[in-house]
Amino acid sequence: MSKNKTFKHLSLFSGCGGMDIGIGGSFTVHKKFLVNQKKHIQENFIPLPKTKFETIFANDIKKSAKNFWERNYDNGKKIFHLGSIVDLVKEHKKNGNIFPKKVDILTGGFPCQDFSVSGLRKGFDSHKSHLNKLDIKNQVESRGSLYLWMKEVIGITNPTIFIAENVSGLSNLGNALDVIKDDFKNTSHGYTIFSKKLFAPDFGIPQSRERIFIIGVKESYIMENNINLTEEDLFPESEFASEKDIFSDKELHPTSKLFFDNLDEPDSSSDLAQQSYSKAKLTKGQGQIEINEKGLAPTIRSEHHGNIEYRYKEKKFGGKNITNSKLFQRRLTVRECARIQTFPDELDFVFNVREKNGVSASAAYKLIGDAVPPLLAYKIAKKIEKLLLKYP
Repeated sequence: MSKNKTFKHLSLFSGCGGMDIGIGGSFTVHKKFLVNQKKHIQENFIPLPKTKFETIFANDIKKSAKNFWERNYDNGKKIFHLGSIVDLVKEHKKNGNIFPKKVDILTGGFPCQDFSVSGLRKGFDSHKSHLNKLDIKNQVESRGSLYLWMKEVIGITNPTIFIAENVSGLSNLGNALDVIKDDFKNTSHGYTIFSKKLFAPDFGIPQSRERIFIIGVKESYIMENNINLTEEDLFPESEFASEKDIFSDKELHPTSKLFFDNLDEPDSSSDLAQQSYSKAKLTKGQGQIEINEKGLAPTIRSEHHGNIEYRYKEKKFGGKNITNSKLFQRRLTVRECARIQTFPDELDFVFNVREKNGVSASAAYKLIGDAVPPLLAYKIAKKIEKLLLKYP
């Protein structure tokens, strides 16, 4: 196979591109998030190599996502398509001018609000439409059924492999996961379906994030190459452990403090994303704790934009983290949340705040919380890249 071989990637529900950065590689991460990358490298943050995947199409309904892509990724290629996946599929079926005819891999984290334990858990009976409004005219176009429209795009573009991601609560909401897997299996070309719940710290991301990944591989590809495909061929193996096991050589989960290496405090930073943080007052309920520097960071969620956890709390409120800043109590900044999700610092998350093409701090929190951690996506991508290179 040619060394210059690339695989075409189509991204749905793209948000700020966590899955897409990971799929493409070529971004920086802290060396302690990677196994066997400590002793011989002096710099704390090191670049990951580029993969063989190239993103040629991205989509999201949020204008903030479009603004983010055009600021950070597009480079004049105009690969981002703003709009509901429902409307895009309808337009393509009418005129055939939206989606590329053939891609190698398709990814999408379909909306999770209706399956999350922190939501109303209406599942397929979502109370919101595909436009995220209350006026549902057709249940198959509801927010809880958008995976079916992802299935439609799979049928149109005929990828060899697709990856769907959602919250872990999907697995304990009746038979929702089985229904979704069965629907994906019966996509027009026929797919063999694998699914696995992945815990981010097991792959070097010190954040208590757990998500379900569904991977489909085209049955004709498996048959033509006579592949005895197993879960191990598609999902990365756990690299870290939560506690030391004398029978294992795995290192312990990295701690959350590593995320904040070399970050200036908001009052002395020139980075607008580091200057920006929620000013919500301390109350009761979710998001009122101080981040544990010696353990795992909290899961960064999209609904956390106001009550995001504290970086520092005053000692009288139970704070333990030490700061040299004048701000003895503040919540996590936008940049710190991006770091926790393993986004590289070169991405602008807050810009042109009062302009139509800008992204506010509140919108940035939401985009970051919705994303797949790029480092986790990268480790999945490397497994799939190996398979596609072995059986082109």
